[in-house]
Amino acid sequence: MTSTASTVERAFRAALYDDTDSGLDTGASLLAADPAADAELARRGEEFVATAWQRGWQPADVVRLVRRELEEAHARLVAGLIRAQAGRDRPRGHRWAAQLDVLAGEAAEPARGGDRFSHATAVLELYRLLLRLPSLEPLEDAARPHANGRGAARRDAGGAASRMLARIRALLAKAEATGYPEEAEALTAKAQELMARHSVDEAVLAAAAPAPDAPGACRIGVEPPYEQAKAVLLDAVARANHCRAVWNEPFAFSTVVGFEADLEAVELLHTSLLVQATHAMTRAEAAQRAGGRKRTKTFRQSFLAAYAHRVGDRLAAAAETQVTEDLLPVLATRAIAVTDHMERMFPDTTTSRLRGVSDAAGWTEGARAADEAQVRARPRLP
Repeated sequence: MTSTASTVERAFRAALYDDTDSGLDTGASLLAADPAADAELARRGEEFVATAWQRGWQPADVVRLVRRELEEAHARLVAGLIRAQAGRDRPRGHRWAAQLDVLAGEAAEPARGGDRFSHATAVLELYRLLLRLPSLEPLEDAARPHANGRGAARRDAGGAASRMLARIRALLAKAEATGYPEEAEALTAKAQELMARHSVDEAVLAAAAPAPDAPGACRIGVEPPYEQAKAVLLDAVARANHCRAVWNEPFAFSTVVGFEADLEAVELLHTSLLVQATHAMTRAEAAQRAGGRKRTKTFRQSFLAAYAHRVGDRLAAAAETQVTEDLLPVLATRAIAVTDHMERMFPDTTTSRLRGVSDAAGWTEGARAADEAQVRARPRLP
């Protein structure tokens, strides 16, 4: 064993398999005293990252957890490791590539300020967390094997689909930016209409294809605070767009199962509705303060819970009028496929009740905001 590898091994034995501060200090001291061990230390970090992928984690999942459990400096460290490891990794699909693109701006190594001990401590704290990551349900992506032994079970979205998604994004961005509820409702309604058309087009094309698409899955962060209400909102958006969502509260994400076009719609709409809900809650709180009432946690929790509940009701009603009867068998077949895929991924699930919803004013204002921000019933599609 080389001296650098020996330094890293001794630091790991001291710090990674011992949760005490003294063990961490011992490991950091060993690394700080041996600059020649830096390359080996980084290589071992990339191995920890690759092991996380084997356990079902994805880049965004790891960074989200690191941010929550540690500090921003650790998030930058892990982003750098992920980007470095990606250069030696196999292709893992378009969602994976998109996550790497997001991390590109975070991968720069933080300034050490000449303090090698502090830097080594942060690295070992990060590696402690990576070492203890549990296994997650693996997500299938565009790189999953097909019947022919090759990847690309997902059909190429094509130029028309890309243009459609660009229009949807633009409409939702305008809905988020406007200060007029009626305009936000109209813009979101148009975006929903385009999403529905895109979903139906994809369903018809897939049904006619020699090797139709299969359901996949993605993870969407559901971050504190008020994560229960946010998870309920995501579930409502998922169901309205022919998907199913399963919330993992300990790791602050939901796994959404569905066909690719519908997964993209869920990601876009959920993000937009959260932005609109936050804007509406800020306005409602300002009105409460003007009336002499202080902001409270229960007001915000009740606001978001009512918003999610009302949005779910309106989305469910709108979903019933999206397609003609001749398309129902196609969508029913896809719904069965989504449910089967979800049950294979998550054979054991439980339900959860919303907690802390006790503020009547918050509930009333949240329901009103949902009525303003959410879509009206969409026209029947040809």
